[in-house]
Amino acid sequence: MPTSLLKLFTTFFRIGLFTFGGGYAMIPLLERDIVQRNGWLNSAEFTDLLAIAQSAPGVFAVNMSVFVGYRRRGVWGALAAALGCVLPSVVIILLIALFFRQFRHIEVVNNVFMGLRPVVVALIAVPVFNVAKSAKLGWITLWIPVLSALLIVFAGVSPIYVIIVAGVAGFLYGKLKGGKA
Repeated sequence: MPTSLLKLFTTFFRIGLFTFGGGYAMIPLLERDIVQRNGWLNSAEFTDLLAIAQSAPGVFAVNMSVFVGYRRRGVWGALAAALGCVLPSVVIILLIALFFRQFRHIEVVNNVFMGLRPVVVALIAVPVFNVAKSAKLGWITLWIPVLSALLIVFAGVSPIYVIIVAGVAGFLYGKLKGGKA
């Protein structure tokens, strides 16, 4: 049975509404709704989609919503899912822009934002471990993301170059591995 446009919109609207910390903090909610609750993708497809959405230009969460929406209902599904994903952020940012100057000096507001910071870190850390498990990263392949992070953080290598090199290396590895079989 095809997924309704309203279901796509409301699913991604809820994800966009209740996620703090940006795209990576959305991963647990995305996985729960896309894989577990609705069965729109399996775990392997979800992991592949994460890689594509992170590598593609644009906002991570919107890339995810467009792909899932398109897969379920074509162009209209992609539009419904993307609109659902971005609408909460647009409304919230507009409200903050309108009223932030009036509230930025209130200590409670500052404390709320300070309290959200560690939670956002945890929301990002959990999906990293889950993706590592589903991508079957073991101790032998753990050096790849560690080296990539070190190159980006300490050597100042652009993430674009890391993605390109990783893609070419993965392609070559697949060719070599495929040639041996």
